[in-house]
Amino acid sequence: MTKQLSVAIVGAGMGGLAAASTLRQAGIDVQVYEQARKFARIGAGIQMLPNSSRVLRGIGVEQKVRATAFEPYSHLNRVWDTGELKRELPMPESLYGAPFLCMHRGDLHEALLSNVPSGIVHLGKKLTGIEQAKDQVTLSFADGTSATADAVIGADGVHSLVREIVVGPDKPLHKGRIAYRGVFDSALMGGKTIKPSRTKWWGPDRHIVIYYTRADRSEIYFVTSVPEPADWITEESWSAKGDVNELRAAYAGFHDEVLSVLDACPECHKWAILEREPLPTWSKGRIALLGDACHPMTPYMAQGAATSIEDAAVLARSFVAAQNDVGHAFAIYEATRKPRTSRIQAISSANTWMQGGNEDTSWLYGYDAFNTPLVDPAKQAAE
Repeated sequence: MTKQLSVAIVGAGMGGLAAASTLRQAGIDVQVYEQARKFARIGAGIQMLPNSSRVLRGIGVEQKVRATAFEPYSHLNRVWDTGELKRELPMPESLYGAPFLCMHRGDLHEALLSNVPSGIVHLGKKLTGIEQAKDQVTLSFADGTSATADAVIGADGVHSLVREIVVGPDKPLHKGRIAYRGVFDSALMGGKTIKPSRTKWWGPDRHIVIYYTRADRSEIYFVTSVPEPADWITEESWSAKGDVNELRAAYAGFHDEVLSVLDACPECHKWAILEREPLPTWSKGRIALLGDACHPMTPYMAQGAATSIEDAAVLARSFVAAQNDVGHAFAIYEATRKPRTSRIQAISSANTWMQGGNEDTSWLYGYDAFNTPLVDPAKQAAE
């Protein structure tokens, strides 16, 4: 009888939990190790475009998030002061065969967490080291415990310790941009409303994205990008407090709809937008990276969590295609995913997506991670 393959996932964020679902669907024994002692409902919105909501459908959580998520009419891009239309892309489900959903990050995380058995997610497990042997990997944690598995997936985010083990330490790039974000009860708007779309307001050197996060339009979210001296650096933390008065001053002169949102916002958070170059490799032996741990990107295309969820689907398919040969599976996974994520990283960094014109969007939103052709380097070498 063939032994069931075991995989340890480091990190229980969006990508890690999505991978837990897809790998379990592939018949793999999965355990997830998360350093946090409990999950917090961090105040932020998230967009699931058709390319990622299609994966949510495939793992069985689409309906759960769709029950409360807001479904925007379109991607709307407007000029910062006049409101003039730059470009609008209607996003009906029929366009790409999957919905465009906006929601609170906490709602998505809760749905992904509920999709896996509670006993496989281990909290308070801060990774301190990994040792590889010929046929297994041992993980060590700060609480003195350890765990073994046939393979390890590092889904531990932008400050990934697993990435350091795979490719060595790296430094993030600070290009002088910071982001404010806020989520609040729309009743604070005093009867004012926003467009039923995901709207990006393009200024000369800054922008702001605004949308509802709930189907009943009871909650509003915004996220910005503003130039800031490079000597202002924080860790890439979602919890650092910002100053709402500084935020409002940064958007003085913007359209009244923007100002009404910022005037109603009671508090905000602020963090540095730090970037990293594409990695030379995503795996080392029996260890591979996923999501922000290997292709962190700016938030300008709303593809950070989306690409990590795509990764999860392709990773599971790669194990099936490689018949659970770990090294072969990781080679297929990287060869299939890296060209796409590198392209998205570059465009997102430039912040040009849908700024104007009629660039093709089907390659991004029409992507089907469960059916896209897998790239097998071993087969290519043999041809």
